[in-house]
Amino acid sequence: MRALALLMTTAGLALAGCNTMTDNAAMAPAAPMADTSNSMMASGFVPMAASSDQFEIQSSQLALQMSANSALKNYADMMIAHHQQTSAALAAAAQGAGLPPPPTTMLPHEQQMMDQLRAAGSGQAFDDAYKAMQIQGHQAALLLNQGYASGGDVPALRQAAGAAVPVIQQHLAAAQALNTTSPMMSPGGMSGMPMNGQSAPPAAPIRSGERG
Repeated sequence: MRALALLMTTAGLALAGCNTMTDNAAMAPAAPMADTSNSMMASGFVPMAASSDQFEIQSSQLALQMSANSALKNYADMMIAHHQQTSAALAAAAQGAGLPPPPTTMLPHEQQMMDQLRAAGSGQAFDDAYKAMQIQGHQAALLLNQGYASGGDVPALRQAAGAAVPVIQQHLAAAQALNTTSPMMSPGGMSGMPMNGQSAPPAAPIRSGERG
């Protein structure tokens, strides 16, 4: 009988201990969820910045295929090179802070812009759409990086965001100045060709002492 009583007492103490552990676990605060919508937290800033870079790279790669405008293609080449560099800087900053690497996919907003650009076709329509989206994308990227650089939660990412700001400002100014207008055709059909079809007279040579 004494052995049975001791066994029951031991079982009761074990059950009470389990109940206490369960109660403590229920009372413990849950780990905070990553806020992917807050651009001032790394969990939000990193995917937003990475998506912006991916849009600039992929839209500019498309521009090299679809546009015949040499100025626009030069701009696209610059976008690819510079945003590959900012992507690498973002990845290095995330790694240095012990964070997961930036995603290589675009967020829904940038993906929608990319789909619209693909649907624009080619020629003037594409060039105009590309310029408009470059201005829109860089305006948003500038606000994102300026905001995080001034008050983001991870120092290494703040530094990367601050370094990206002047680059984005340069890109935005270049996009706003980008000439996507096709050369005007003369009424005769060929730019610079007289309407009577005759060749234009040669330009007079510049004589010594004159300035062209």
